[in-house]
Amino acid sequence: MQPIIIVLIILVVLVFIALIKTIQVIPQASAAIVERFGRYTRTLNAGLNIVVPFIDSIRNRIDLREQVVPFPPQPVITQDNLVVNIDTVIYYQVTDARAATYEVASYIQAIEQLTVTTLRNIIGGMDLERTLTSREEINAALRGVLDEATGKWGIRVNRVELKAIEPPTSIQDSMEKQMRADRDKRAAILTAEGIRQSAILTAEGEKQSAILRAEGEAKASALRAEGESQAIRTVFEAIHAGDPDQKLLSYQYLQMLPKIAEGDANKLWIVPSEIGDALKGLSGAFGNLGGGAPGFNTGTERREQPPVQ
Repeated sequence: MQPIIIVLIILVVLVFIALIKTIQVIPQASAAIVERFGRYTRTLNAGLNIVVPFIDSIRNRIDLREQVVPFPPQPVITQDNLVVNIDTVIYYQVTDARAATYEVASYIQAIEQLTVTTLRNIIGGMDLERTLTSREEINAALRGVLDEATGKWGIRVNRVELKAIEPPTSIQDSMEKQMRADRDKRAAILTAEGIRQSAILTAEGEKQSAILRAEGEAKASALRAEGESQAIRTVFEAIHAGDPDQKLLSYQYLQMLPKIAEGDANKLWIVPSEIGDALKGLSGAFGNLGGGAPGFNTGTERREQPPVQ
């Protein structure tokens, strides 16, 4: 009995193993390469698949999703003989699992080496300044070469990105000094331009202020002159309307004499000769009233006050 039980157990185990090898479940976005006696038979797609146990074997399982592979920095020499380190990132996708398995031994390593050689060819024709400012151009050229070369491997390169371009330390210091000098230059130019604009605006403001002040003074002078003219005209018209005689004018002049002589600075004052006739009339008037008013002289007369000691 015991040998029979052992045989049955062995048969159950073999059946179980055969079932496991017969039923193959492939995940979504994946593929499997099936070989029969070492020769490619077919490609298993996602889902439940049946294979012949112990005859068919799974050679390789391949992820069909887009993959991202970063490569370590690679030293590249530019056209002006400067060594720069460039980090790259490749976005690729396997489109043909059979070709990716049989056309190239290791497509990851192949893509890396192809990227390095292509970068050296592209960067070798550019100087450092163009290399630092032409990332899009480098990406496009690198992607075109990689996509063309990897097509027969069943791989499509979707994108190529340069993560970093690192020039030598000495070149970085020189570039920083140049950029600092350019910023200082632009700052000085902007400062000078601001000072110039401020001076222009100040001069314009002073000019406008002077013009407005001159216009105001001119208008004020015109208004004062017009007022004085009107006042003189009014006084003249009033005098003319009053028709004053010679006696009234003489009396008004005598009233103004003390005011003319006021002040320490009035050392000399002049009596016009025309006033003689007026004084004659006034003298005659006083003579008629009180027998004459002695002490009046006619004609031009100058009286000088003694200086104040």
